[in-house]
Amino acid sequence: MYKINELEFADLESAMAHARLLNQFVTIQGTDFEVCGLFGVDSIRDGMCPDGVAYDWNKASRIGSARRDRA
Repeated sequence: MYKINELEFADLESAMAHARLLNQFVTIQGTDFEVCGLFGVDSIRDGMCPDGVAYDWNKASRIGSARRDRA
């Protein structure tokens, strides 16, 4: 059983589908855990998130940064 606010869902997939429809920060409570966040942001196109915010995170620039900072 999973809950979002007072609504109950039989499985996690249906709870997450409902969270995507809400389009707001939610907490899904299960029996052993909680998951929270804004569900549905899963793609970057042309350097932009679905909500129009620029996506500028770059993994390549972070690899080895600890070593570069010490030198």
